[in-house]
Amino acid sequence: MSDMLPKLFFTHFRPTSFVAECEGNIVGFIVGFVSQTSSAEAYIHFVGVSPDFRKGGLGRTLYEKFFEVTSKLGCRVVRCVTSPVNKSSISFHQRMGFAVEPGDKIMDGISVFENYDGEGEDRVLFLKRLNAIEAVCQP
Repeated sequence: MSDMLPKLFFTHFRPTSFVAECEGNIVGFIVGFVSQTSSAEAYIHFVGVSPDFRKGGLGRTLYEKFFEVTSKLGCRVVRCVTSPVNKSSISFHQRMGFAVEPGDKIMDGISVFENYDGEGEDRVLFLKRLNAIEAVCQP
């Protein structure tokens, strides 16, 4: 899994990218960042969980950490993109509270953006609104 993780992501997006390890091995990661265009938005770029660690909540934990950190940085929206053929990713994002953004065509009952990443590269775009995290003061 470490061959999937270019170092530049963890150099330039360190505050919003996280790795999960077990016995010294990387078993999951999430790479995301605060938008340079809109500081109230964050974007999840790349996520992976080792097959042996799927269905155990690690993906949810990584996403929740990302939501927590980006909310504290002032983000109110998280966006991400997946392929319309990646049914498990679509299902996961919907379970995590992401809404599918209305695209320009429907594939298998899901709204997609046709040619989003180039000719024949349709994508499903997701949006999740974050609740503001309020500081709790202890007397």
